[in-house]
Amino acid sequence: MKGRESGMPDEVYWASFFDPELILARILGPRVGTYNLLEFGCGYGTFTLPAARYTRGRVTALDIEPSMISLVEQRAKDAGLANVHAEVRDFVAHGTGVADSSQGHAMVFNLLHIEDPLALLREAHRTLQPGGILSVIHWRSDIETPRGPPLAIRPNPAQCALWLAETGFDSVLQVDLTPAAPYHFGILAKCAAC
Repeated sequence: MKGRESGMPDEVYWASFFDPELILARILGPRVGTYNLLEFGCGYGTFTLPAARYTRGRVTALDIEPSMISLVEQRAKDAGLANVHAEVRDFVAHGTGVADSSQGHAMVFNLLHIEDPLALLREAHRTLQPGGILSVIHWRSDIETPRGPPLAIRPNPAQCALWLAETGFDSVLQVDLTPAAPYHFGILAKCAAC
């Protein structure tokens, strides 16, 4: 099931909105870890491939579009990233398919405008191990942006923080993404007792 206002623009245009390396440095930190990482909606692999360099664990990249998964698989192969597992999956309708408490980090980027964001956040929570981190990036709702869903359906950081608390996350911290993503806000949420 595609979320409302979903769909990817041209890749060059899409890439102009982010500096994925800088964003991930702020979210994942400067050191390489050994944790599994789950990405909801990998698209072109904008964040998948850089994230795979931050962990020696498995990076599971999910997307509903087979063409995106084929692209990510090929790019991971070309980059020599054997820890990327890309899978066609409707995670909104059917969940992620990963085991409970199996992930150290989950990424939910540009998705929380879907019809049922709480279900998505509950699924992310289910997958995280104790101490696991969820990172959220979304289009800002306080400014006009050159892309993104209508302002009326974009959550703001305060709304996301409420949703995260409601779905069991313990601590929520807003992350400054400027200048790496001037049209987005970032949040990290910890899962102390998943």
